[in-house]
Amino acid sequence: MTAATGAADAVPTTDAVPITDAIPVADAVPIRDAVPVTDAAPVTDAVPAGIAAAVEIRGVTKSFGANRVLDGVDLTVCPGHVTVVIGPSGAGKSTLLRTINHLEKPDAGYVRVNGELIGVRQQKDHFRELPERAILAQRAEIGFVFQSFNLFPHLTALENVAAAPAATGRASKSEARERAAELLTLVGLADKLDAYPGRLSGGQQQRVAIARAMALRPGLILFDEPTSALDPELVGEVLAVMKDLAGTGTTLIVVTHEIGFAREAADTVVFMDAGRIVEQGPPRRVLDHPEHPRTREFLSKVL
Repeated sequence: MTAATGAADAVPTTDAVPITDAIPVADAVPIRDAVPVTDAAPVTDAVPAGIAAAVEIRGVTKSFGANRVLDGVDLTVCPGHVTVVIGPSGAGKSTLLRTINHLEKPDAGYVRVNGELIGVRQQKDHFRELPERAILAQRAEIGFVFQSFNLFPHLTALENVAAAPAATGRASKSEARERAAELLTLVGLADKLDAYPGRLSGGQQQRVAIARAMALRPGLILFDEPTSALDPELVGEVLAVMKDLAGTGTTLIVVTHEIGFAREAADTVVFMDAGRIVEQGPPRRVLDHPEHPRTREFLSKVL
């Protein structure tokens, strides 16, 4: 279940650090450890003057044990743009996506969404973890579509989509159900409102998950390899819905191996390898005329 769809998806309370138990300075995420912007891959998705970036990632580092998965990542995403992140398995793509809504906590650096720090507050030269309720409120503004659907098996498609708006008090139960029916119709499932996930194909389940991510009207939706768990013949129906969504002005960040989708729908393609952004830019340049040898090597194997 996506974190954007309500309290049922909450990270367990034991993971949160209340302000009263603030992280000691020695253990806090240090601002000074952030990798300078000049050391990162060029930020080509420039935000026009006077407009706040939809997503700003600066110097984000993340390790699991001795394995550094993200190594000083910088990225800026314009409002309403579609950013597609590609790269080999283990490049850090999904981990980067999960830091945007604080499902993964950076060891250093920070993330801002619409100008707001995510998961932390700044105090002098370090960050302190927000309490869980504040993090959950931030996640409610960010849709997240996982590769494994994560639908409630005991709820119908309609009930899965309506659950979060009703549970968070953003809509009455009747309003939430009406909105859910509209969204399921939008993704081509008007005839599956009362179907349970077990009676739906993988492609249909993922379309329900996309509708669910849209239910709280987020300005940003994150997609973590949304077609990787699907049979090849079902991939097209999910990509078609995502292409339609890309035209609505919603900011999308998509981790995918679908190079065709990147070429057709992306404003910016980001290529990652070994925890770093190696190259980024418009699809035509990155995919057809890559500048970095590692990008060329990767694309030669997948195109």
